[in-house]
Amino acid sequence: MTWKSPAVLVVDDDPAVGKVLAALLEQDGLGALHVASGAAALAAIEEHPFDVVISDLRMPGMDGMALLAEIGKRWPGLPVVMLTAHGTVPLAVEAMKAGAAEFLLKPFERQEVLYVVRKLIHALPARIDAPLEPASGVTGLVGDSPGMHEVFQMIGRAAATSATVLVRGESGTGKELIVKAIHDQGPRHDKPLIKVNCAGLPETLLESELFGYEKGAFTGAATRKPGRVELADKGTLFLDEIGDISPLVQVKLLRVLQERQFERLGGTQTLTVDVRVIVATHRDLEAMTRSGAFREDLYYRINVVPIWVPPLRERGEDIEQLARHFCRIHGQANGKPGLAFEPEALPLLRAQPWPGNVRQLQNFVERLVVLSDGRSLGPADVERELGRPSSQSAPPGVPTGGPTAETGSLDARRHEVEREAILDALRRCGNNRTQAARVLGVSRRTFYNKLEENGLL
Repeated sequence: MTWKSPAVLVVDDDPAVGKVLAALLEQDGLGALHVASGAAALAAIEEHPFDVVISDLRMPGMDGMALLAEIGKRWPGLPVVMLTAHGTVPLAVEAMKAGAAEFLLKPFERQEVLYVVRKLIHALPARIDAPLEPASGVTGLVGDSPGMHEVFQMIGRAAATSATVLVRGESGTGKELIVKAIHDQGPRHDKPLIKVNCAGLPETLLESELFGYEKGAFTGAATRKPGRVELADKGTLFLDEIGDISPLVQVKLLRVLQERQFERLGGTQTLTVDVRVIVATHRDLEAMTRSGAFREDLYYRINVVPIWVPPLRERGEDIEQLARHFCRIHGQANGKPGLAFEPEALPLLRAQPWPGNVRQLQNFVERLVVLSDGRSLGPADVERELGRPSSQSAPPGVPTGGPTAETGSLDARRHEVEREAILDALRRCGNNRTQAARVLGVSRRTFYNKLEENGLL
């Protein structure tokens, strides 16, 4: 049996609740499957790569907490949303600290369910978020280039402290893996690592996500809900794409960093937290500070330990190692465990610019694996996928003109490659910009910024 993609797995022993949830998701254009137990959920995930799991907390046999733990072990990166009644909100908070991505209250609101699921889907960095092989003693990262060895050293130094870390690098370079490595190697490794994707939420929603809200704070706030800052207490708070937050949120975040204090929306009680903050961005924060778009005092607060992640074009010697690794991962995931690259094929990969960095390389290798009919991936397979003519016409509504610069300029070449990657993604997705953003592994806001920069809006 197959489902639409993205696909959501609903786990609830109450058939009425499960069927209603699945129907709601399907009406919104998502794939959905309802199962009645934790064991059935694990079997379903083995058969199909779901993007989100919604699970009831209280179920006979394997309950929601046990299912959450098992999914975390076997499919790290697969987001789990907990469904709970009002009386079990404290248990849901414990589930968040144990790794749940979100929780929903029964009786659930249609719009809240769809908002939470869509938010998690758009935050997914790739279809398969498989753990990478250890390299140079750092679990989760692959690479032997000088640039990556410098990153490994900075991870070790940062992990030994509780200092705020700023991870810089282009989209797709693996910033989230570096954040996880710092957390896992640090003194708070047994406490929660809570992530917030700042680029994926408008200001009002981001504020409530970070700081929580009190009952009655706004229409639909039927009960008190803790924010991500509160859930990260004693652990680590990861703010991805911090360059996208509004001035209002910047002020409130600065207070958390300076005083470790905040208030929930609609509340008057000042709360104190003990939280380590790690942030990441692909933006030029220095230029944003000079223009006034980013607070200077906040910039200095987050830029305590800076880690720069090199783009893939600057670590060409890692490409072959990464390609072999992704081939092994996606071969196993697609029923082709023995599939491997022929030695002659790897230099072709190394010769490419990979403007989407490691994420783009991973997606390319996955496509090679899925489309392969043989026992190995040779030069012909690589050339077939690389051979799409760059002059291929764009779909209706996609402009073909854009900014130009001198041919010899490195910046101009980068923009040319980036622009072609955007056009290729739009062609493959039928001019659906949301889907194209997912293919490129960037947020919708970042994608629209890139469209504007490249004269494609």
